[in-house]
Amino acid sequence: MVCGGFVCTKNALCALNILYVMVSLLLVGVAAWGKWFGLVSSIRVVAGVIGVGIFLFLVAFVGLCGAVKHHQVLLFFYMMILFMVFVVQFSVSCACLSLNKDQQNDLLEIGWNKSEDTQRDVEKTLNCCGYSSFNPNGTCEARCFSHSLPLTCDTCASIIQQYAGEVLRFVGGIGLFFSFTEILGVWLAHRYRNIKDPRSNPGAFL
Repeated sequence: MVCGGFVCTKNALCALNILYVMVSLLLVGVAAWGKWFGLVSSIRVVAGVIGVGIFLFLVAFVGLCGAVKHHQVLLFFYMMILFMVFVVQFSVSCACLSLNKDQQNDLLEIGWNKSEDTQRDVEKTLNCCGYSSFNPNGTCEARCFSHSLPLTCDTCASIIQQYAGEVLRFVGGIGLFFSFTEILGVWLAHRYRNIKDPRSNPGAFL
């Protein structure tokens, strides 16, 4: 059978949603692993990643059920949700790729100031203190910090800014890749909805 037929389109849609299920389980697993081993202490970050994973799992489950059963209503809602996700993800990915250095610094500082848990995680991971400045009489999670010794720690901004551009380009690139798989999923779902099931009664097709 040619790859524009019923069976081929169904298999392609199932394979795409199985991929989404695997990615969603990976997101949940990585977030739980990071929290369990103390790599991430911020509940908001962990909850956000797990929430994205669960949402992706539910969308993929709807798409998989719709593909297996050739269910018109499930496929329609799957198509609409996936298209909205595509619009949001494509926009965010383009924004990540288009940020200049000043915009990156402003965004990083806003994120730094919003969560003390994130500050502690970054200080511990990057072995730095404060964002652009640090009070020696304050507290810091970095290994280089000690009240009894002269302060030898770098500020976190100087370290983060070295990698911020690369990280944003990586995140933007991954986001663009998955956004195109989402528009592929929308196209497959739309095509599959309008293909007659050869095993069904020809007069029963909607």
